[in-house]
Amino acid sequence: MRFLKNYSESIVKYDLINKFTYKKTVDIPKFEKIILNFTFKKYEFKSLISSLIALELLTFQNPIITKSKVSNISLKVRKGHPIGCKLTLRKNFMFNFFFKLLNEFLLTTSKKVNVKKQKDKSFSFIIKNILVFNELEKNYRFFKNLSNLNITLVTNSKNKNNLLFLLKSYKIL
Repeated sequence: MRFLKNYSESIVKYDLINKFTYKKTVDIPKFEKIILNFTFKKYEFKSLISSLIALELLTFQNPIITKSKVSNISLKVRKGHPIGCKLTLRKNFMFNFFFKLLNEFLLTTSKKVNVKKQKDKSFSFIIKNILVFNELEKNYRFFKNLSNLNITLVTNSKNKNNLLFLLKSYKIL
């Protein structure tokens, strides 16, 4: 989305420059990519197909099927069986999905995000109710049994303070 890209270039960038000191303009933190991931505990063809279609409806890109590298007897998963799907967004696709994520999920729900991991360069959280997005809510019967959607925001920040300030500027935290 052009609005979000303009906001990050004009407002967030200068807020970061005023808050922290940088030697080069390349050191200013910004979003590099967004990774979307569905995982399953059991191999079910219906849930795999519905998660593939859900990611494609949300981002207009084709996701990749992730396969198990080792077999696990307790989960009844063999080596090479599909265990989820994954999608990496960059550039304009990333800003389009990020705008949709901010408007449809973070602003409409009054809850805070469920933080999964937080490192120096990335921030991960989980969306438990995937039907918050309008495209998926219209086809409720098809997407009602989906598992949690894991979202990872990857930045080029050097430390946690830069990452936290960047996330607060977009009202994620």
